[in-house]
Amino acid sequence: MSDTRTQNDKKVWILYFAWFVSLVATSGSLYFSEIKGFIPCDLCWFQRIFMYPLFVILGIGTFQSDLSVKKYVLPLSIVGGIISFFHYLEQKVPSFGGFKPCVSGVPCSAQYINWFGFITIPFLALIAFTLISICMILLFKKAK
Repeated sequence: MSDTRTQNDKKVWILYFAWFVSLVATSGSLYFSEIKGFIPCDLCWFQRIFMYPLFVILGIGTFQSDLSVKKYVLPLSIVGGIISFFHYLEQKVPSFGGFKPCVSGVPCSAQYINWFGFITIPFLALIAFTLISICMILLFKKAK
């Protein structure tokens, strides 16, 4: 019985970590647009569409210790990660510039930040989506 409780405590901590990552990502997104004044491109908006609900879903699941949210979080984080990866390629690989889906406002190849020559906003989003996905996969694996 003690082992089951320890296992459940670890799962809840994984859920808390995933929620914290979504909190940082959502806050960072709002900081860059509302405080720094960076106008989001079309792909940035799509990434926000997938990240913002993760903050809410993971928050509810975390504070209710409901591990079943993994079924809803994993697909959102995977699709968001794919969009982030595509957006990062759009910024960093010149040949991807031809597939430009952005038609209004800021071009998706624009880089508001470029820390250490490779860290851009889509890269930060990709890291967040990846960490959340890994956490959800760990919850699935521990359930077996």
